[in-house]
Amino acid sequence: MHGLGNDFVLLDGVSTKFTLNENQISKLAHRKFGIGCDQLLIAEETDTENVDFRYRIFNSDGSEAEQCGNGARCFAQFVKRQGLTHKDCIRVETLAGVFTLIIRDRINVTVEMGAPIFDAAKIPFVSQTNTNTHYVDNENQHIEFSVVSMGNPHAVIFVDDIKQTNVQQIGTQMEVDPRFPNRTNVQFVQVMDRGNIAQRIFERGGGETLASGSGACAAVAVAQKQNQVDDNVCVHMPGGELEIHSQKNNTCLFMTGPTEYSFEGRVEV
Repeated sequence: MHGLGNDFVLLDGVSTKFTLNENQISKLAHRKFGIGCDQLLIAEETDTENVDFRYRIFNSDGSEAEQCGNGARCFAQFVKRQGLTHKDCIRVETLAGVFTLIIRDRINVTVEMGAPIFDAAKIPFVSQTNTNTHYVDNENQHIEFSVVSMGNPHAVIFVDDIKQTNVQQIGTQMEVDPRFPNRTNVQFVQVMDRGNIAQRIFERGGGETLASGSGACAAVAVAQKQNQVDDNVCVHMPGGELEIHSQKNNTCLFMTGPTEYSFEGRVEV
């Protein structure tokens, strides 16, 4: 499946119990020798009260991630299509906590992403200041960035021209910046007006991707904190658009966007 070109392999771990190691996951995610994906998602049973599924997220290098907004939308449609649930409102348990997924129709899903976290220790980010303005040197550039967590860590960089930004070079450096103990996703953002931003994404463990739900929310959260945008923002990414709605004072962000099936089948591991 994919959400705006951010593509996923989804596995039913409810009907068939299994475990995968990092090497197996990275092989499945490989675009030449496996199925190919940005991330691999697994639906599992949960014992948590008032929760429907455990939702596990793995980057293409085999490392486990805490949250994925585009993946969450695909996950909701997947479990419904597999007959694992008949609900249109699903609660899922992730490493980042419990989230609500609302199926709008056969394509669109809204994800209740929760409140953005700016506390450096909870992102986690090692900071020597009490502000959310930080810097990194890249070649001849002194780059300013902000940090936020949407259940997973993000560095947000505002740029004048998103098309001319060297996402690969800067993202590769920023992902492994030692101030991020768990590495980080990197968001490059150009504010178009108070209701629209353009964005490119460098995903931790995967490189540049066409879209990111949690990344879109991270960008909007920082832009709102800096009073650059309003409560309803359309995020324009290479893969398409997401609608992000914020409750007052960033108490909760809601992301709405499409999903699409590419193909389905069986694989021997």
